[in-house]
Amino acid sequence: MRIKCKKSILSEGISIVSKAVSNKTTMPILQCILVEAVGGRIKLIANDLELGIETFIDGTIIEEGKIALEAKFFSDIVRKLPDSEIDIETNSDYKTTVYCEKTKAVVPCRSGEDFSYLPVIEKEKSISISQMTLRDVIRQTIFSISDNENTRLMTGECFEIKNNKLSVVSLDGHRISMRNIELKGENPDIKVVVPGKTLQEVSKILSGGIDDEVSIFFSDNHILFEFEDTRIVSRLIEGEYFKISQMLSIDHKIVVKANKRDLMAIIDRASIFIQETDKKPIVVSVKNDNNMYLRVDTNIGSLNEELEITKEGEEIIIGFNPKFIMDALRAIDDDTVNIYMYDSKSPCIIKDAEESYIYIILPININTSIY
Repeated sequence: MRIKCKKSILSEGISIVSKAVSNKTTMPILQCILVEAVGGRIKLIANDLELGIETFIDGTIIEEGKIALEAKFFSDIVRKLPDSEIDIETNSDYKTTVYCEKTKAVVPCRSGEDFSYLPVIEKEKSISISQMTLRDVIRQTIFSISDNENTRLMTGECFEIKNNKLSVVSLDGHRISMRNIELKGENPDIKVVVPGKTLQEVSKILSGGIDDEVSIFFSDNHILFEFEDTRIVSRLIEGEYFKISQMLSIDHKIVVKANKRDLMAIIDRASIFIQETDKKPIVVSVKNDNNMYLRVDTNIGSLNEELEITKEGEEIIIGFNPKFIMDALRAIDDDTVNIYMYDSKSPCIIKDAEESYIYIILPININTSIY
């Protein structure tokens, strides 16, 4: 095999597929990137058997072929080459040489015949949404997944399509994030659980705007994201996802409307007084004077703040993990947030104006009599 391409193009392709290179494996081939030149196109592939990514790059094919190059070494050497044309040549003994201007580097490699290609996904069930929308959906939900592999379903996000509406849900046992999107046309009913790691990598690769679409295909065991010159295939997480419909219908006695930026600024200041090991809550008091009073009191010091709000319903004193509240506020793009509460021990619901984004958070138990 022999190919030529610009360094910038090759570097971008390596950056995309490297996200599927296995860091912990007893199979050295999974730590490689396959470079394949066939049919007039140059293709890069990485596959850790859970997540696989392939992308096409522009270049010149002098001789067709394929080779598996050790990913980290290949990425490092390409990144440090001059910004010029790169010439990659492989002989029959799988010796690969990289040329760039006055540089000649022999890089470690393996036979491309041993490489695992991406699984073929049937394209019967699919949806299409804009790349920007998918990025937003992931941004607004990914922080609520769990990193505990003992609760495998919580490490992923539930993608459910019903009545031409996509609902994406994540939860970690303390909070739930949900984003709803109306889909165009007729769409199949689907319910799958996608690994959080997959969605994080998809989000990093997506670069298109509102008019650039990504097609998503679903099979029994895999999900495929296809856009521009890139395909991302991932295994799904097996099992029945948690039923959250009852949580979504929680009753409320209090509705608060608050300026998002002002509330974020207060919580940001309050967080300075709370160490990670502290687990101290931020105490929120909603009074009939249409003000919200926020307070923290720790070994470091204390902070008291007041925020003007619009309120319907009763007074309440309730405690929250400030990080959990801040995560929700960051996810909402509106200037105003709506907060629904029942009492100091019941879950709180935060929504945007259109209720396309819903966030449910469990409060922290506090002794309300001392506030």
